[in-house]
Amino acid sequence: MITLTEAIEEIIRECEICNIGMVDAENMPYTLPFNFGFEWDTVYLHSAPTGRKIEILRANPNVCISFSTAHRLYHQSESVACSYGMKYKSVLIKGRVEFVEDYDEKVRILNIIMKQYTGRDEYSYNAPAVNNVAVMKVIASSVEAKAFGY
Repeated sequence: MITLTEAIEEIIRECEICNIGMVDAENMPYTLPFNFGFEWDTVYLHSAPTGRKIEILRANPNVCISFSTAHRLYHQSESVACSYGMKYKSVLIKGRVEFVEDYDEKVRILNIIMKQYTGRDEYSYNAPAVNNVAVMKVIASSVEAKAFGY
């Protein structure tokens, strides 16, 4: 188990996507990959403003977010199947989705998401694009992290 904040942030920053687990109105799990941004204890997401995931998240904002990286297959004996395993680093965050409506806050968050992938801090946006995107934040209520094989 990893508890150092810096180590947890390093794992998250290495990831290209996160997977968001949610529960629909029929109490069935629904999981989707998302692009994301991360700052302090908050995960930022964006999406089309309509669709099944938005309906689910508005009805039940509780989510579980998984991050996983550094996957490496290893083995002790090439011919023995049970000697194979997978090295990995992972983080699991639980929290509640909050929809962000303020224009300036949406732009700030979109810049955080873009920085995750480009390293750049600031971009320009046109108003229709910002107004027609759902921007969400998830403040972590719990965080678990693990590295296996490293």
